Amino acid sequence: MPARRLVVRGRVQGVWYRAWTVKTARTLGLDGWVRNLSDGSVEILASGSEPVLDALVTACRAGPPAARVDDVEVHPAAWSDGVGFAQRSDE
Repeated sequence: MPARRLVVRGRVQGVWYRAWTVKTARTLGLDGWVRNLSDGSVEILASGSEPVLDALVTACRAGPPAARVDDVEVHPAAWSDGVGFAQRSDE
């Protein structure tokens, strides 16, 4: 199954970005996780079909209403554990 690692930068911590990501990813039927990084960005690892991953990337570029997304880096990734989408502890 294809997977992507996203790093979202901007005003993305303290604005419910992780909870919004969990809700969005679950709605899309993706597997994976999201967490805050120590540099103020948010990291997402998601696995699913290419069109659905593209939909997540598009959604992440907008984010929840209180967020200000400056950049979304998208990298290919490997996925090997779990089913469902969860919020992880901060880095």
